Amino acid sequence: MGCERTVLESPIQEVPVVEGEVILAIRALADCGVGSKAIARAVGVARNTVRRYLRRSPEDEDHGRPTARRLTEERRLETRALYQGTADGNAVVVQRMLAERGLRISVRTVERAVCDLRRERHVAQLATVRVETAPGDQLQIDFGQKRVPIAGTDVRIFLLVAVLSYSRRLFVKAFLSERQDDWREGIAGAFTHFGGVPRTVLGDNARALVAGRDRGTGTVLFHPTYLAFCRDWDVQPRACAPYRARTKGKTEAGVKFVKRNGLAAHAFPSFAALESHLAGWMVTADQRLHGTTHEAPIVRFDRDERHALRPLPIRALPRREQRLRRRVAHDAFVDVDTVRYSVPYRLVRDHVEVVVEEQRVRILHGATVIATHARSREPFARVIDPTHFAGLWRAAVTPGEQPAESLITLGRDLADYAAVVDGGE
Repeated sequence: MGCERTVLESPIQEVPVVEGEVILAIRALADCGVGSKAIARAVGVARNTVRRYLRRSPEDEDHGRPTARRLTEERRLETRALYQGTADGNAVVVQRMLAERGLRISVRTVERAVCDLRRERHVAQLATVRVETAPGDQLQIDFGQKRVPIAGTDVRIFLLVAVLSYSRRLFVKAFLSERQDDWREGIAGAFTHFGGVPRTVLGDNARALVAGRDRGTGTVLFHPTYLAFCRDWDVQPRACAPYRARTKGKTEAGVKFVKRNGLAAHAFPSFAALESHLAGWMVTADQRLHGTTHEAPIVRFDRDERHALRPLPIRALPRREQRLRRRVAHDAFVDVDTVRYSVPYRLVRDHVEVVVEEQRVRILHGATVIATHARSREPFARVIDPTHFAGLWRAAVTPGEQPAESLITLGRDLADYAAVVDGGE
């Protein structure tokens, strides 16, 4: 066949099996630079059919269909069984397993054979049964992150959001990190904010809370420090199933609400201003008409939940005592969540232990407390005790002031040196 464009007479509808001469015509036209769309129009087959044959090498060409478009009923049942079994809902794995058994088909063929199973599986994963709990029964907790401009600098803020499942009352607290102590301090802050303790606290599988799971029984292994915290507050910890974050959907929605409505694109002059803004915003959020309950959370809380919460402990419980190991920098500071605290300069390049409490930061060298600072929450702040640098800086001498130690005490006056310079003896 020449390289001029030739239109072959052929029926418009696609024939069940592409004839060998049509395949040769497809390849010949392609060799002459004709596009797949023009070839399909010329030979009267679908464009995808042209593409399939062009993808195959001539050595493998048997002048038949590249692959069967439909599976036999026996193969179809086998494909569906693999999809629901060993392949665990993965069509690519089914295709690979069938290829190992001698059946070479495309992933799309597998997907057509199991399309109804795929749809059922997808719906089952998305479907959520809304569970309503009794007043005072459950508090859901979660952390979210957002970059917020503070004092002209974008700072990554960690937001602990706690939602009472019955009333939908919300509590939020901002941190500069997301460690175990931040979780505990935030949860304790929520208890204090609501004025009582629920029976259970539902969280996710964050490493700060969950150490692991027993694969045999499915039992959740909570972190020992988190368990001790829950025992102190007499609350039962719970964790949602892995990859089922919707189990705690109330606080998942609460995190989005805080980021989009509470913070939006606001900028703040300081971290304290951010905390003040969130405190005022929580009052507004309590008074909104909730889309699910069709009541204001504060109304629902005052009517049904306030008295259902168990009372707070009589004595104040410690919320945090975070212990960190740090190495003192060359400028005699240690860094804790972007905040820098001074240390006696003689300990530069030495290791110290930093104890972060609610209101103060203590720094220990061995068993000795070498520094105590008020805890700062301002990002990139420097907390300095001037005595830590005593002896490192020379005291400035004002003009006309006699230095503390004169050279006269060493046996010679400055006038003697001046006389030598002027040529005297």
